[in-house]
Amino acid sequence: MNGASREALAAARERLDALTDNTSVDVAKLAGELAAVTALLDREVSLRRVLTDPAQAGEAKATLAERLLSGQVGGEAVDLVSGMVRSRWSYSRDLVDSLEELANTADLTAAQKGGTLDGVEDELFRFGRIVSSSTELRAALTDKSATASAKSELLRSLLGGKADPATERLIVRLVTQPRGRSLEAGLESLSKLAAARRDRMVAVVTSAVPLSDQQKQRLGAVLAKLYGRQMHLNLDVDPTVLGGISVRVGDEVVNGTVAARLDEASRRLAG
Repeated sequence: MNGASREALAAARERLDALTDNTSVDVAKLAGELAAVTALLDREVSLRRVLTDPAQAGEAKATLAERLLSGQVGGEAVDLVSGMVRSRWSYSRDLVDSLEELANTADLTAAQKGGTLDGVEDELFRFGRIVSSSTELRAALTDKSATASAKSELLRSLLGGKADPATERLIVRLVTQPRGRSLEAGLESLSKLAAARRDRMVAVVTSAVPLSDQQKQRLGAVLAKLYGRQMHLNLDVDPTVLGGISVRVGDEVVNGTVAARLDEASRRLAG
């Protein structure tokens, strides 16, 4: 996001943190309400343009938002959205993207308050691996002709009672309201957002065999020292790498697998 939108999102994050620090606020309910407003503004292009029009006074836009949302969502959601539309946005879509982030953050905060955030991080990663290994499941979840209710039913049959409620809500929203993103990109974004709740980075670690607890602790400590932040390890086992490990942090990949070294040797021999 550009300057104005970045500042507006930063202010909205602070307001959300203040709200979720209040023990009387139902954070999971707030997440659902913010997601509903996200869906509304994503659908109603003309409305979001009015609410982000820099030629209109911020107070007038806030009054409009309050009039539209009062009685439809709770007071906390109304106040949060009203504050957001008072801010200046570089592009109207930035408001919707920011609302979506706040909805997801609220669900992750609910998990954090319940002591299940680590589990949610792991479940998001494992679900991504399940999807990537099943072309049939991915096709069903990304089928544009399938209804949102059909996709929700499929996900609830897969996740209901097996995953944390926050994980289920996050994945159902992502699948039923992809907003132009691929499923993989959406899951990666959620994973990064979950790690950010603890001021951690995400490292995707691929090895031929499962790492021992001691190996995981040692790798986590090395990566934390290297990047200057705590690291959440998403562990994947892939026998095709033969040996060694591959580590991906953001766009940076450190590949120490036997398969990678063999590929490199083959390329040198061919050259």
